[in-house]
This record gives sequence, C-alpha cells and structure tokens, in this order.
Amino acid sequence: MNAQDFEFISSLLKRRAGLILTADKMYLLESRLAPLARKEGLASIDDLVRVVRSRSEERLIADVVDAMTTNETFFFRDKTPFEHLKDGIFPALSQARRGSRIRIWCAASSTGQEPYSIAMMLDQNPAMTGGVPVEIVATDISERVLERARAGLYTQFEVQRGLPIQMLMHYFTKQDDQWRLSERIRSQVSFRKLNLMESMAGLGKFDVVFCRNVLIYFDGPTKSDVLGRIAAQTNANGYLLLGAAETVIGVSTAFEAQHDRRGVYKVAQKGVRAA
Repeated sequence: MNAQDFEFISSLLKRRAGLILTADKMYLLESRLAPLARKEGLASIDDLVRVVRSRSEERLIADVVDAMTTNETFFFRDKTPFEHLKDGIFPALSQARRGSRIRIWCAASSTGQEPYSIAMMLDQNPAMTGGVPVEIVATDISERVLERARAGLYTQFEVQRGLPIQMLMHYFTKQDDQWRLSERIRSQVSFRKLNLMESMAGLGKFDVVFCRNVLIYFDGPTKSDVLGRIAAQTNANGYLLLGAAETVIGVSTAFEAQHDRRGVYKVAQKGVRAA
C-alpha cells in the first residue's frame, strides 16, 4: 500500500469512527483489509482502496471500518468494574432511583460479553439493586458483532475467558461445539447499532455508562468530544466506567474521578460540557 492510499484510509477511519491509525500500523491495515479485498473479489488491497475511492459506497465503507475495529472482549473483563458496580454503585443508585429504574449503557459492547456479565450478575443477586428494576442497553458500530451478541452463541474459548464454570453450567447450553446463552438472560439486554461519532440523543438518559477500552483508540479532541456527549446522556449523579488504561483527567471536565474507585467517574456537578 502506498502512502497516498494509507492516508486516504486512515483519514476515512478517523472521520467515520474516530480511529487513529499511525504509519507504524500499516501492517495492521494490510492484514485486516486483505480478507475484505478477497471477499469483494478483488486482487489486492490497492484494488479495494481504488473501489472505495471511486464508488463512495456506504456498504463497502462500513465494511472497511468494521474490519479495522478491534472487538476484543470477554466475560467479567478485569473484574474490578463489576465489583464497583455491585459494592458501591448499585447500593447508591437503589436509593436514588427508588420508584423508578436504573438504566445501564454498555458502549462499544462488541459481541455482548460485558452487558451479559451484568445481566447474569443481577440475575444471581436480584437484591443487589434493592428491588429497583434495571434496563441494560448495549451498542456497537458493527452490525456484524451485534448479530453475534443477540444470538448469544459463543465458542469454547470465549466462555473460558472470565466466565465462572458455575455460570457456564447454569446459563448456557451446549450447542454442537459452541455454547448458547439462555433466552432469559439474552432478553434482559437490548442491542442497538450506534457510532460514537454520531448523535447519542436517541438512547435517552442513563445512570451507568460502561465505555471501557474505547477511548484508547481516539485522539485528544475526539476523546473530549465523546466524553462530553456521553455526559449529556448521563443522569445527575450518574457513573462512567472506563478501562484501566483510560482516564478523563486532562481530557474532559465533564466527569470527576472517584479516587477511592479506580476507573469510576461521576458526572461533574457544575456543567456537563467537555473541556
């Protein structure tokens, strides 16, 4: 791939998905776009780029973005955020939202392990929220991974990553060489397609937002913009949970760090606009 084609694709990814691709990642671009070129019946990545340039076809552009999106996830990933949810966030919200409901948004949810982890955790201990009902909404930019998430069908490798054996046996059924999550748990999560670069207003307001291991792919201004718009969708005294390598400090004033809970942030009391 020549420098001009790399610049074209990297600009496209930045504009459409906020993804930052530096020159040292050309190998990644080539390895992920080669299968898409073959799928399209094209001889090379150069031909794929040429077609994308000439046609500006939304379906093909979406496929390019999808191919470059990282979909790494697993059940109860990093454990600590779920402990914060159980031990601190749910008890606080159960008092504040009594007579209403608690709404949770899992942004960039990929194949669904994160929202399903929350659903299983709640199913095992319904008293965790003091009887306050919980709604879980999960979104992703990729319709391909959303289809997998809705199906709730996982490989042996996927269910071995973070999922306790007791939960595997209780909530999953063996289906050939894969495992199917029970319909009861799947029905507790609503999956929707959403690009974080676009309007979030249609989702409504939330009490808890999981946006973990997403900001690491954005540059500073994009992080600030996304955080500001997430804050606008978060209720007063609502919570944001980020990945271990992410922070709002120095990026946005829309949220305030909870120093006793690493990776947990609350909507800033004065304003919700990003810095």
